[in-house]
Amino acid sequence: MELTQREAALRGLITPAMAEAAEREQVEAEVIRRGLAEGTIVLPFNRRRAEGRQAVAFGKGLRTKVSASIGLPLDGGSESEERKKLEVVLAAGADAVLDLSIGAGADRVREPDAHLSDYLALFRRHVLSTSTKPVGTLPQYEVFACRRGGKGGGILATTVDEMFEAMERHAADGVDFFGLHSAMTLKALDLARRQGRLTHMVSWAGASLAGWMLYHEQENPFYRHFDRVLDICRRYDVTLSLADGLRPGSGHDSLDRAQVQEMVILGEQVRAARDAGVQVMVKGPGHAPLHHCRATVQLQKQICEGAPYFIFGPLATDAAPGYDHITCAIGAALAASAGADLICYVTPAEHVRFPTVEDVRTGVIAARIAAHAADVAKGIPAAVERDAALSRARGLRDRVTERKLALDPDALTSTGSVDAVDAPISEEGIEDGKAPKQESGCHACGDGCSRRVLAEYFGAPIEYC
Repeated sequence: MELTQREAALRGLITPAMAEAAEREQVEAEVIRRGLAEGTIVLPFNRRRAEGRQAVAFGKGLRTKVSASIGLPLDGGSESEERKKLEVVLAAGADAVLDLSIGAGADRVREPDAHLSDYLALFRRHVLSTSTKPVGTLPQYEVFACRRGGKGGGILATTVDEMFEAMERHAADGVDFFGLHSAMTLKALDLARRQGRLTHMVSWAGASLAGWMLYHEQENPFYRHFDRVLDICRRYDVTLSLADGLRPGSGHDSLDRAQVQEMVILGEQVRAARDAGVQVMVKGPGHAPLHHCRATVQLQKQICEGAPYFIFGPLATDAAPGYDHITCAIGAALAASAGADLICYVTPAEHVRFPTVEDVRTGVIAARIAAHAADVAKGIPAAVERDAALSRARGLRDRVTERKLALDPDALTSTGSVDAVDAPISEEGIEDGKAPKQESGCHACGDGCSRRVLAEYFGAPIEYC
């Protein structure tokens, strides 16, 4: 059987995907290989995926990445709009895409004998063929959505084989990484109940699976049959994204016993996956007050032996519905500066409505700002130099360079950004993106301009007032 990326790394081999990811990160390929071997870096790269996608690595010492979620809801929704969202999040700079579809789309013509899973597969394959970045899914979504959507018996009638068959289908289609609630045990559920959580469970797939476990009085199938999970991932080289079904749904529940109990199991599964040659990262909260953000990351890194951390925010406060892209950016910047590696974006629509195309773009930009701020704090060379280069361009009023380096170039007008001390410059006055030179001195002060004295003092170009 062909080696996985991790197995190749353990043998000292640098694959083309590792070399490509290293070039994108501006690091030596050995950095990627060593991180894959240690388990501190993942390179989601399903061997069945078609050509045309980029090799993108997440993990220690690399640029903090951003993942964007799209997908059709069970009832309603527009497939054409979700396709547009895919284009928009990629154009806005997302480093990975999650397809969380549980519906077929109200605008799709239904075939008489077609099943919901057929439509989910069609959209998933569209995402895989369109996205130039790694694509992830939660196979549980498909299984539970199909049972809920009319296959009979509801979610409780789902069989264990159906859960694993969905994983196999997604892997065969070329999905690069799986979100999987494999560490949520009956013991952890009991802890959550006895502790008296404020928000109980907020993960849709996690809550659905928990209800199944309680009804059947059976342990989590993905926990019981984790070797079966690893077999599928090993054969296709799918990266595991071990999800936290008991992630806190409010700041109040952050770092409670249930969350930590699940994290302990996640740590055990990280080691099992690595031993099987499977790449693995860990998903995190969620909601965490600022004084818990750093502690949450440090705890995960210790318990999960340095596995890359994929965080959903965390939202730093629960009091700002409609602005959760901001609460996410605040928490994510702090968590990423402490070592989190991949940020799942949050849109302004979170907790309010189904997101629009503009919402998803706003979410990506907000998360990218948080990621970049964290990278500056972590001393990632490319991030530090980008800030410095933009500042130099701003000082020179070099609007072309400033726009090129901006995280969101579209936020700048055609005449450039407007700082508190910089008046707007007319389009006619710009040549090669620079402000017009005033050869005769300051138009307002003549030779008495204080800016000339200041520039001479610092040895900088003169910016007349």
